[in-house]
Amino acid sequence: MGFKKMTLITHLPKQEQTLFSFLAVSVLLFLCWGVIEVESGIGVNWGTISLHKMSPFTVVNLLKQNKIQKVKLFDADPDVMKGLMGSGLEVMVGIPNDMLAGLSSSTSAADLWVAQNVSRYMVKGGVNIKYVAVGNEPFLTSYSGQYQSYVVPAMTNLLESLAKANLARNVKLVVPCNADAYESSLPSQGTFRPELTPIITQMVSLLNSNGSPFVVNIYPFLSLYGNSDFPQDYAFFEGTTHAVTDGPNVYYNAFDGNLDTLIAALAKIGYGQMPIVIGEVGWPTDGALGANLTAARVFNQGLVNHVLSNKGTPLRPQVPPMDVYLFSLLDEGAKSVLPGNFERHWGIFSFDGQSKYPLNLGTGLLKNAKHVEYLPYRWCIANPLKDLTEVTNHVRLACSYADCTTLNYGGSCNEIGAKGNISYAFNSYYQLQKQNPRSCDFDGLGMVTFLNPSIGECRFLVGVSDYASSSGFRLQNSWISVLLILLWDAWLF
Repeated sequence: MGFKKMTLITHLPKQEQTLFSFLAVSVLLFLCWGVIEVESGIGVNWGTISLHKMSPFTVVNLLKQNKIQKVKLFDADPDVMKGLMGSGLEVMVGIPNDMLAGLSSSTSAADLWVAQNVSRYMVKGGVNIKYVAVGNEPFLTSYSGQYQSYVVPAMTNLLESLAKANLARNVKLVVPCNADAYESSLPSQGTFRPELTPIITQMVSLLNSNGSPFVVNIYPFLSLYGNSDFPQDYAFFEGTTHAVTDGPNVYYNAFDGNLDTLIAALAKIGYGQMPIVIGEVGWPTDGALGANLTAARVFNQGLVNHVLSNKGTPLRPQVPPMDVYLFSLLDEGAKSVLPGNFERHWGIFSFDGQSKYPLNLGTGLLKNAKHVEYLPYRWCIANPLKDLTEVTNHVRLACSYADCTTLNYGGSCNEIGAKGNISYAFNSYYQLQKQNPRSCDFDGLGMVTFLNPSIGECRFLVGVSDYASSSGFRLQNSWISVLLILLWDAWLF
């Protein structure tokens, strides 16, 4: 996800909207599309900005046991890529925005990036890389145009590099865009932002000529979070009393309205037939009002059912997106909270691979991660025999390192009382410090307990072992696998 997201469109309908404008766009779309046949796949975003990291091999096994075949990454972390070797999973590898300038100005930089992050893994028994994402939401409004001039030149250089490596046929470039790249009061009137239209037209032309889809991130939650007038039921898939009427078409959820706005915008630049992939979509479970387990389950299950039904949208009936990547696989406790405390709580699994709520992705209910290596089952809490009047600085220090976002208004631990808040902060820091006894001292105000202090939905976590230091990059305790990876590294490098 980007620094800030806004999902535009989905305003209530304007009564003066004429049928003529809709029909004009519909004819254009029909002429552009031809016949498109799509069968959607459900994938996940695997972000790694975590305080407590599981082994990549444990995460890959979690994906496989849940029959999730598609995974989207935000970079090409070597440890994650090693974990994906031989998995057969379809992978989208990301290039961070801050690398776009260098890649746009230097063909040798593009060659080197492809060699180190694509060719290196595209070998027999390696990683099945299908897409390379050139930046992540580089046109986001809050970036003030910082990256937009680099996108097309970087794509051009990377395409040449992939061709040199004989990978251009198998690996497609994409550019994940935020929904704020386009705008409209009604879906059929969708257009790209005026200042972006020339660049996006170039970009889409390049994508189209290379058989790549348009990748877009859509977040109805953020429409609801950022607009108190947004109809809550319109964000979900359960029906609404605030349907949006656009000519003969009626929109019953924000997702379809947003997607058709993009489709109309693409048609206006001559690419109404463009295949579309949803790069990010989801609902957080904590950190804000409306971000909870129930809402996340209802939204994500409704989304999955909607996509897998192949209903499509009013402007593309029976044509769902090519693929949909849920955001996200795991919670990321080290993410920036500038957009909101919910940023750390998008996972369908908690940081340790435990499913948060029942969710069926079309292959049965989610299964928990296996063989997770936890620290001992003990917690740090406020000592009930001590005077806690001088505890404020200790809590502030603990939360400056650990994640305490669930304690804030709208969070799952917001109502556990003052002593509960202190204990939660102490324990979060204690687990982050791998249960070092000194990390539960707090000038004598903390104490270790073997009784789980969790209260209701407020979970006091137990950390996981540091896979890098304690167990290496292992394939479920197999020393043979370790040896194979070492031999692999020696051969590649």
